[in-house]
Amino acid sequence: MAGVGLRRLPAMGRSSLLLLAVCAAGAQGLYFHIGETEKRCFIEEIPDETMVIGNYRTQMWDKQKEVFLPSTPGLGMHVEVKDPDGKVVLSRQYGSEGRFTFTSHTPGEHQICLHSNSTRMALFAGGKLYREERFRLTSESTNQRVLWWSIAQTVILILTGIWQMRHLKSFFEAKKLV
Repeated sequence: MAGVGLRRLPAMGRSSLLLLAVCAAGAQGLYFHIGETEKRCFIEEIPDETMVIGNYRTQMWDKQKEVFLPSTPGLGMHVEVKDPDGKVVLSRQYGSEGRFTFTSHTPGEHQICLHSNSTRMALFAGGKLYREERFRLTSESTNQRVLWWSIAQTVILILTGIWQMRHLKSFFEAKKLV
């Protein structure tokens, strides 16, 4: 499960007082939980040149104890943001807790998608297992071929030796040396 907070801040102004007033008025919060295999996307109307800041924390939920567990080292968040034209503004993997920021360069509806990377790790592990099994099958197949090739070479050498001995014996008998 992951908790995420998003807030929108307009771009930096010339006056710090104006910046403080605009930040207080333009900030929005959004809190939600997503499951380990879920992907949550939001469509947000964002003005031109607006900085968006998202704070998040990923934690695993223990169903038996009904508490959040401390974050594990491999657990994190993948964030992908697309502008109104469908171009990817941000696509990045983050750690288990932190913040992400991006600035909109075109006004309109931006799509912000978040999901835990634990499913990506499971897919990566599954792909790794698949590659390991494929490599093992290839190795076993190669080993079998090498075994049969060496047996074939041994049989050919033995047959060649027998043929040479018979040929030499018949040669010497024809010359009456034996």
